[in-house]
Amino acid sequence: MTATNLGFPRIGLKRELKSALESFWAGKTPESDLRATAKMLRQRHWALQRDAGIERVPVNDFSLYDHVLDTACAVGAIPDGYGWQKGGPVSLETYFTLARGERGTAEACAHGHAHAHPAKGAPALEMTKWFDTNYHYLVPILRRGQDFAATGFPAVEAYEAATRAGFPARPVLLGPVSFLLLSKMAEEGGDALDLLPGLLPVYAETLKRLAAAGARWVQMDEPCLVLDLSDKARRAFATAYDTLSGIAAPLSLMLTTYFGGLRENLDLALALPVHGLHLDLVRAPEQLAPALAKAPPRLALSLGLVNGRNVWRTDLRAAFALLREAASERRAETLMVAPSCSLLHSPIDLEGETALDPELRGWMAFARQKLEEVAILARGLREGAPAIEAALAESDAAQESRRASPRLNDPAVAARLAAGTPEDARRASPFPARQAAQRARLNLPAFPTTTIGSFPQTAEVRAARAARKRGETTQEEYEAYLRAQIEESVRWQEEAGIDMLVHGEFERNDMVEHFAEFLEGYAFTRNGWVQSYGSRCVKPPVIFGDVSRPAPMTVRWSAYAQSLTALPMKGMLTGPVTMMQWAFVRDDVPAATVRRQLAYALRDEVADLEAAGIAAVQIDEPAIREGLPLRAADRAAYLRDAVECFRIAASAVQDRTQIHTHMCYSEFNDIIGSIADMDADVISIETARSRMELLEAFAEFAYPNEIGPGVWDIHAPRVPDAEEMRNLLQVAAQRIPAERLWVNPDCGLKTRGWSEVRPAIANMVAAARSLRVRAAE
Repeated sequence: MTATNLGFPRIGLKRELKSALESFWAGKTPESDLRATAKMLRQRHWALQRDAGIERVPVNDFSLYDHVLDTACAVGAIPDGYGWQKGGPVSLETYFTLARGERGTAEACAHGHAHAHPAKGAPALEMTKWFDTNYHYLVPILRRGQDFAATGFPAVEAYEAATRAGFPARPVLLGPVSFLLLSKMAEEGGDALDLLPGLLPVYAETLKRLAAAGARWVQMDEPCLVLDLSDKARRAFATAYDTLSGIAAPLSLMLTTYFGGLRENLDLALALPVHGLHLDLVRAPEQLAPALAKAPPRLALSLGLVNGRNVWRTDLRAAFALLREAASERRAETLMVAPSCSLLHSPIDLEGETALDPELRGWMAFARQKLEEVAILARGLREGAPAIEAALAESDAAQESRRASPRLNDPAVAARLAAGTPEDARRASPFPARQAAQRARLNLPAFPTTTIGSFPQTAEVRAARAARKRGETTQEEYEAYLRAQIEESVRWQEEAGIDMLVHGEFERNDMVEHFAEFLEGYAFTRNGWVQSYGSRCVKPPVIFGDVSRPAPMTVRWSAYAQSLTALPMKGMLTGPVTMMQWAFVRDDVPAATVRRQLAYALRDEVADLEAAGIAAVQIDEPAIREGLPLRAADRAAYLRDAVECFRIAASAVQDRTQIHTHMCYSEFNDIIGSIADMDADVISIETARSRMELLEAFAEFAYPNEIGPGVWDIHAPRVPDAEEMRNLLQVAAQRIPAERLWVNPDCGLKTRGWSEVRPAIANMVAAARSLRVRAAE
């Protein structure tokens, strides 16, 4: 019986990786400093895992930006135009250009180094959600006849570094079939799986080198095995592992699946010539029994019994019962215990959360505590239940404390949900009638311009908020500062020529946490950070009980901003699905119940914004697609509920009040009907990185309402010129009638600087105005 782990958070307890990355990108520190920070974090995390009782520590799970991008670079899957010489190593300049795009200039850093960029104006790779998580991965672009070649062997380097330092290491690779299925082809109609024969030799060489370095197990992550697979994909798995299985004996391959059950793919996975199979028994505990019945005796089973994606303590007694069930049918030496998935999605350590309510803290576990739970379970099977009885009893007490707490349930919330009717989810009139009323009220030009909501959260803005939290300034002083920031942003938007304004969200720390602070049923951590993408980290709040809104949340600042201008001001809210998806959600009630509680809380806020004179309200739902079940058979019920919850939040307003929504970094083709059913008057979507490709789903569906396709990729540090934006809008106008098009960036501008925002918005307004002139001719 072995205690193992599948992956560990990269960012560091104090977000050291974020600081190092952003310092390097700003030209303040050299590459050597960034690499030194990365080395320090890797070694610290290896030691933390070993000390928690993990007997095989994952290596090569660390990344400076994204592990899928790392794999693409390692196998030479780099598109032309990014400054890479085929056959050579991939520089950090190329790597970060793929990740973030290119400014188009070389900047001298404070140390005199030229952080030259390899390709002037090169765009970043597309970014989309990693399965149903809030982590974003970069989508590799492949082409027919792709010439794969190893650019280096980072997994070998990581393994050798770990073993030199005395750590029991297990290298991690993203498996070849999942890598191809997660990629996209540059040519229309191409199939990435056709490239498998050319990719496998690179994997084979990596495995040979790992075996020569002394590795005995390699973790092959194939998360796509939990998806609906085509016959071609199933054959690809067989081909891949028939090729790789005996390539480097005595190396053993651990086929790792997570985020769901294998279902009909279980027989496929068990038939592959691998030496171990990891099962996510948190998401799909029902797959244990058939796996035990069908797995060959020689096959090692890794049992994912500890939730790698949430913050609640494991019910150790229930998990231990599953483990003993497995041990009753298989030899203990063929069993491993692990988290359900990589701990990438978990905060690092609960120990520092001294300000958290003690009762709530007693119900939780972060990454380090989860690894200790894994080790306890493994010890229990090795030494017997009495050896861990104290830990089981402590777990029982925590579970009972949570079940019995009166803080979980609010009778008034339950009564409101019970009193809901279908009419709560319906606008008074269909879209054409609403559109006419809104156009009469707003009087906007063709190709109206707006932004998605937030403006730069500068160091000054963050410092002012932090000073107020520390008590260094009074509430009156802080609010005076916010009023000044809002007024300045309103005047700038007027001068820039924006048609529908926003107040800038200077008072908001995060699009979920800010609202959660006004709601009952949420708790907050100080250091519960998880990576969203690159250096972008989020600190999800924790939903522990029933959710309600005691008082208005945003009305005051939106109304103040509207008082400063005659132009329409958008109120900005985060929708019920995203409020739940981007939190650590309670697991003692159905997710649908939590969504509906949030929907009614937000409904009250939308009604109050309208009553305060706000003509448009944007209810952001970037997580609608993220929450979609991975299997097609499970999706209809989720989509019906998600759409209804959005409509409950949005429908308590008059026809003349315009409801916007926003979605970003998602594939829309398979849910476009549900997006239409949301019946938002205007939807803004991310389309700049895909060059309007994502808009095709709306065109093919004949989406009936208004659309704002993003013309500026705000996740990259480049400023597109007016011509580039105009060209994108012209492409959009070929798919969507021009009279229904809005003009906006891809997403909020919180992470950008004013030096980028001002020229980019000026270019955006210029592009819209040039199209108005052409339309009038």
